[in-house]
Amino acid sequence: MKKQLLSILIFFLSVNIATAQRGTVNLRGKILTADGQPAWGLTLTIKNTRSVAYTDKEGVFRISAPLGSSILIIKSGVSIQEQEVAINTNADKELEPITIKEKSYELNEVVVTGQYGPQSLKDAVYKVRSINAEKIKLRAATNIQQVLNTEFGFRFGNDLTLGVSNVEMMGMSGWNVKILLDGIPLVDRLDIKESLNQIDINTVERIELVEGPMSVVYGTDALAGVINIITKGKTGYKFGVTARLQEETVGSEYETLNGKGSHNKNIGVNWQNQGWSASAGFSNNTFGGWNVPAKTATSDEVKLINFWKPKDQYLGNVKLGYGNSKLNIWYRVDILNEDIVSRGGINPNYTVVTQTYTTDRLNNQLHADWMLNDKLSLTFAGGYTSLQRKTKTVKYEFATGAESLTDGAGEQDKAKFNAALFRTTLQYRVSSYLAFQPGIEINREEASGQRIKGSPVINDYAFFASAEIKPFSDLKIRPGVRFINNSVYEAPTAVPSLNAMLNLSNNLALRLGYGRGFRAPALRELYFDFFDASHSIMGNSNLKAEKSNSFDGSLTWTAIRTDRFRLTSALAGFYNSFFDRIEYGEYELDRSITTLINISKFKTTGISLDNNLNYKNLQVNFGFSYIGRYNKESNLDLQTEVAKFSWTPEFFANTIYNLPKVGGTVSLFFKYTGSRPSYQVNDASNPTAAKLIHIGGFTWADLFFNKTVTKYLTINAGVKNLLDVTQLSNTSAATGGAHSTGGGTVPYSYGRSYVLGLVFNWNKL
Repeated sequence: MKKQLLSILIFFLSVNIATAQRGTVNLRGKILTADGQPAWGLTLTIKNTRSVAYTDKEGVFRISAPLGSSILIIKSGVSIQEQEVAINTNADKELEPITIKEKSYELNEVVVTGQYGPQSLKDAVYKVRSINAEKIKLRAATNIQQVLNTEFGFRFGNDLTLGVSNVEMMGMSGWNVKILLDGIPLVDRLDIKESLNQIDINTVERIELVEGPMSVVYGTDALAGVINIITKGKTGYKFGVTARLQEETVGSEYETLNGKGSHNKNIGVNWQNQGWSASAGFSNNTFGGWNVPAKTATSDEVKLINFWKPKDQYLGNVKLGYGNSKLNIWYRVDILNEDIVSRGGINPNYTVVTQTYTTDRLNNQLHADWMLNDKLSLTFAGGYTSLQRKTKTVKYEFATGAESLTDGAGEQDKAKFNAALFRTTLQYRVSSYLAFQPGIEINREEASGQRIKGSPVINDYAFFASAEIKPFSDLKIRPGVRFINNSVYEAPTAVPSLNAMLNLSNNLALRLGYGRGFRAPALRELYFDFFDASHSIMGNSNLKAEKSNSFDGSLTWTAIRTDRFRLTSALAGFYNSFFDRIEYGEYELDRSITTLINISKFKTTGISLDNNLNYKNLQVNFGFSYIGRYNKESNLDLQTEVAKFSWTPEFFANTIYNLPKVGGTVSLFFKYTGSRPSYQVNDASNPTAAKLIHIGGFTWADLFFNKTVTKYLTINAGVKNLLDVTQLSNTSAATGGAHSTGGGTVPYSYGRSYVLGLVFNWNKL
């Protein structure tokens, strides 16, 4: 036994001595792009070792390497490049600058949404738009809505009763838009995508927008497209600290640091070493409301006021990860607590009612990418989301000073929504002409609440597969199909898609696509019941999934591409036809009750021209879109002639100009959205007549100046809503929903606001 222990000890000592004799040194170097710019965010590894490093904002890296000859592997996200390095002494070595084959703008155009792996934007089969962290920073945005507000094809509305905003993408409502955080779906209670404004904008690296159905890859809700919010990864520094303080007026209302106005605070730290990484952040966003009635206002006076409700958000996040040349695994958790306060007016009996809407959100996600060999890789994504929305209503009596909870329907309510996801995919590249991606996905959703029958659970099981076929070098064809089995609703058996990209020349690419989309009925549509003095609404557990046939095409032309000047234009069009659309209707057993039924058809169509110009220090994104929405009244026997589609134009121009001599940037974000027409049948005296109605158009513009004050400090100042848009005209005589207002005007914004922000960024290499 002693001899065996001695042999083991001698073996380990021999290994340690050999390792010590071989030794390691630090390699230091710089990576440049083909056009001479620093290449930051690249992953570097030493082949057959665990050494990992990342380039910083200057393209600089430091990595441990053994003595002798080694292979340095450089991953740009678009390609992999290898370089041999020889180390003959124990001293640290400075390498000559290494140039990769991609230019700087090509590195900035790497996308992942719907792809087999990170891919250059120009090579993606799908039409993808990307908004990077630099553009987000220049907009002084405090939420995702402010980033998308000047993007074409997007339109937002406000629900002042609930204190949230909704989104419309390419003419389709929020039900049809899939919101992802790092590829994991976010949970929302309604078609209003409140999750868009409940993600910490300070943690966002970029936002990828895919137009058209992505149901094969991402399942339900992705009929209009996908908004994938991608969080920040490794920075290239061993340690770093960031902080942000931003103050903003709300219209003309403002109080310093707290109270009226908008007040945003953030702090974050990050660390990484030898492949390990960790980051954490905390933010507080306080919105003091706008046009809030005085405490002495009566209940009748409050009803006449359109006001934004005060909102207070606390957000936290932690991210842990490890990566090497073969494996990348990381876990992230995001938490949110949000309070929205709605104070009523004084009643004749000298009481006042205050409602508080509290949202608690927890997002967990685990990701892993494992490269088994050069042809085979495996990806895994798992997520668990918990969303809780609580309504608390309190009555205050001025005479006695007593507070008590009210007992009206829905005034004390708690709704809980949980969702779990497991998805794994295998990428197998047979050759440069053929690749496969099979995958499985399991979803589980659960809801409970006073207005939801029981505690329903939906289990969804899916198998999906796609292939990327290249019959020749200039043509990519990607067929795909998703098979679904659902425990509750009637799901489509198979959802197919077919996309293709053809390079007509070096500067001209054609993309064509067909997709069958579907939207699963939400738990609230299936099981939500709400009855009081003014509501009789009942869910329908027999609903089928909405389905659609969608066609899209685009032609991308790189008109000019030099080191100093680049102009790219994309002309695109789409057509979507929906059926089995879910809408409110009469309950067949009792016409006094409103329920949900699969009844209507809907269509959208449109064209867009998107141009990107880069010249020296100038970046301009400009163009237009023209979107048509189907008028279902056109199929009725009416006296009035009704067009099949109502059309809305948009013109946009987002300009960024760098001022290197002063270390600053001037940016202008502009979009004109035309009036939105439609038809309405609401004349009781003449039920066969249709009336043309519309919500008025508006122009939105934001102007900002960003300047680096010191090495670590940046200042951002500007004006949001430069043209002071507040209300949109509305000729409708009917309400547009449970919480909207018909006729008169539609509240859109609280007016022009002024912004001043400071950003601190310290890093150690």
